[in-house]
Amino acid sequence: MTQTHRSPRSPVDLRPDSAGAGTSTFVNGHFPRRRALIVLLSVLGGFLLTVVWSAEFVDQTIGDNVANTLLGHDAKETPIQGIAAGIVFAFVSGIAGTFTACNIAAFGAIAPLTGTTAGSRLHRFAQPLKPLGWMSVGMIAVSATYGAIVGLVGTAMPQFSTAPTTPGGLSPRSIQSMVVFGLIGLVMVYLGLASLGIVADPFARIARRFPNAPMVFMGALIAGFLIGRPFPLFRQMFRDAAESGNPLYGAAAFTLQSLGNIVIMAVLFLLLAWLAGSRLQRWFAERPSRLAVLTAVAFIVAGAFTFLYWDVRLLARREIIPWYPLAPWA
Repeated sequence: MTQTHRSPRSPVDLRPDSAGAGTSTFVNGHFPRRRALIVLLSVLGGFLLTVVWSAEFVDQTIGDNVANTLLGHDAKETPIQGIAAGIVFAFVSGIAGTFTACNIAAFGAIAPLTGTTAGSRLHRFAQPLKPLGWMSVGMIAVSATYGAIVGLVGTAMPQFSTAPTTPGGLSPRSIQSMVVFGLIGLVMVYLGLASLGIVADPFARIARRFPNAPMVFMGALIAGFLIGRPFPLFRQMFRDAAESGNPLYGAAAFTLQSLGNIVIMAVLFLLLAWLAGSRLQRWFAERPSRLAVLTAVAFIVAGAFTFLYWDVRLLARREIIPWYPLAPWA
């Protein structure tokens, strides 16, 4: 009697991933099978990141030391004297804030572009610069506009407030941070779900005429963090721009702050694209749904982290809700 030898893989594993037409940069149309599991694990990853994240370590140990080293003096204790010093401070504080909790979303925006380079050597060198350039367009548009507004009316804005935070209450600047970051977090989660085909691609129509629209939007979204950012060095720059009454200075300072935020991230992305881009591109080409998974995980982890950290964990720290799990060092 002849026995039939079966593959060790189950029939479910042999089914191809569902494929459709790609609609934008973040939705390639190749959707993985276990989408619910991907979403669940990504949200769990974002949640666990909020549990272990230490704002004091990132803001003070990393941020302050980087700023002090680059400026050559104590960034917090030395007043900003003059527009030139303010411009330098803005860019340096942006670099120092690269790994703060509100800038982690920038890494989620760049991750989906990894491994998309192909073609000649010159083309592979130039191609990664394009998405960074379009993302910078969105960043500059938002940060320059907001900086100009701060230069005009900043002293009357919630972010200018020095009201102390008290248990059981929220300061005006905390409320502003919760609203801004909460919305940004939810938008990123939506983009992650769209990359899996669970919800509609918001860029499906506009990307037909303007294929770079998703990257411009992501730049604007990242710059949006300036609208609620509580990072101490940023607040120092904010107050200086607000008190100056100069919208041009505010626009320049906020633009450099945004660009400083992505310098390290951009360098890492370019190195990865130039050194390993062709190998990653071949790996994605073998199974295009892998890129959809990477895109979804990057967006959902960053979005879930942003929303939970700024809208749920913050309430626990203000003793408005009774408890939120935290690592001992956090």
